[in-house]
Amino acid sequence: MHIDFISIFPELIAHWFSQGVIGRAIDKQILQFSYHNPRQYSADRHGRIDDRPFGGGPGMVMQYVPLAQMAAQLNAQAERPFHVYLSPQGMPFTHEVAAQLAGKPRLAFWCGRYEGIDQRFIDQHIDAEISLGDFVLSGGEIAAAVITDAVCRLIDGVLGDGQSACQDSFHDKLLDHPHYTRPEIADKICAPEILLSGNHALIARWRMKQALGRTFLLRPDIFAELNLSRTQQNLLNEFLAETHFSGEPS
Repeated sequence: MHIDFISIFPELIAHWFSQGVIGRAIDKQILQFSYHNPRQYSADRHGRIDDRPFGGGPGMVMQYVPLAQMAAQLNAQAERPFHVYLSPQGMPFTHEVAAQLAGKPRLAFWCGRYEGIDQRFIDQHIDAEISLGDFVLSGGEIAAAVITDAVCRLIDGVLGDGQSACQDSFHDKLLDHPHYTRPEIADKICAPEILLSGNHALIARWRMKQALGRTFLLRPDIFAELNLSRTQQNLLNEFLAETHFSGEPS
């Protein structure tokens, strides 16, 4: 996959992905990242690409022309990217959206600043607007990094263990089960005995039960969308009985 980042601070994103699993995937050429500063298309001698909003109001708006010229350069490549604008009014980012983006051969993330970008550019050049949630960030760079990390984890070869992404939270619309490692006893608290048993069938059953219970208690909004099998319902009932749960999920 090839990902383009368009930002007036491209070094912020480049630094973030210089380490970790994404950095290693770049080194192995599984991923290719390109960073672009739209200031190169500024007609202003100081490199400005923003101006006051029509109609008045606070802040500045990123201008149409330099952004459109930047988009034209990207679209002239052999593979036109799927253009994504990070925006509070975009669709909520979910695991399903990450999976859809992971299927694109090339992505371009447009990182806004100030009061945003000229709506005409969004209307003419953006394929999707995506939001991380109901809050505002100073710029789209952080959001682009978050989305990129989630998307790239789903691409073959990026993770060292190919099963890791399949066992992440939300892969099967459930939260992940709890994880434990050495020592077996820490501050007089024991790791669950079943995880030390070596019985893989019982371990898988325990993990599914914990994932169902966690999702029921912590994310009732997600749980409400599930269609449990009889086995899953029995596991959930076991979990609730073992935790002495009574009442409504939080």
